[in-house]
Amino acid sequence: MNEKLIKETLGAILGQINLPFDSIEISDGDGFTRIDITSSDPSRIIGWHGETLNSIQHLLKAIMRTKEKSEKSPFLVLDVDGYRRDQEEKVCKTADRKADFVRRTGSRVALPPMNPYFRRIVHLYVANSPDLQDLATVSTGEGEYRQIVMQLKDESAAKQDQSGELSPVMSEEVGLENLDI
Repeated sequence: MNEKLIKETLGAILGQINLPFDSIEISDGDGFTRIDITSSDPSRIIGWHGETLNSIQHLLKAIMRTKEKSEKSPFLVLDVDGYRRDQEEKVCKTADRKADFVRRTGSRVALPPMNPYFRRIVHLYVANSPDLQDLATVSTGEGEYRQIVMQLKDESAAKQDQSGELSPVMSEEVGLENLDI
């Protein structure tokens, strides 16, 4: 990705809609480009539950796809003053709590519905964490109700088979109601 073009394009978008920012830093992640915006007024860029941030991200992806003449949109993740990173950490902590529940009960458990980005975060977190290698994740459902089901890899150790009822989503999902990519 052309960092200079990303900075210029994002700076122009933010300027056109009168959203103040101090700097834009770009780094490459695992298969994506992370763009960190520093702002004196981050809540204006984030918006209600991150809706403004998501809209800017979507617009930036579309513009970059057109400018770079790409067949598909680039995988860009906008973050403002660590807002997105905090959400990613919350999702991983929830996965840890669910993993503990699955191990204790042997039951499959469904995480709350999430958008594709956060489902990807959970799948990668479980797959790459040495402490979670006894667990498997799968996405089920459709649209905005798509969610992750976590279960033990060794189905013979599970207390119920694949066709059994899922354990309900645990009621105390601290902070997950605001996930917004």
